[in-house]
Amino acid sequence: MDTHQASGILSALANETRLGIFRTLVAKGGMPARDLADAVGLTPSNLSFHLKDMRFAGLVASRRAGRRIIYRANFDNLNALLEFLAQDCCGGRPELCVRIVDPARPRTRKGA
Repeated sequence: MDTHQASGILSALANETRLGIFRTLVAKGGMPARDLADAVGLTPSNLSFHLKDMRFAGLVASRRAGRRIIYRANFDNLNALLEFLAQDCCGGRPELCVRIVDPARPRTRKGA
């Protein structure tokens, strides 16, 4: 991932509605468009508007299943973004950002 791609993804996520859509898709794995619209409280046309930007940024992918369109989070691009953001993590002190690598580890407070 390069700076241009990362910037596009972060710009798409900088909108509360799109962030909510993305978090819902991450939690559910994938959903039909109608169920997704209901889950995030949007009309289908409003959802479509946001999904267009999210597809362009590479955050979501879709597939047709009969008459329905199933949307899912693009985990490959999410992981690439996280790797890009943490590329030079903590100036050579990886213990400071261990939660990025192992989110199950408890947080430590500064000075604790």
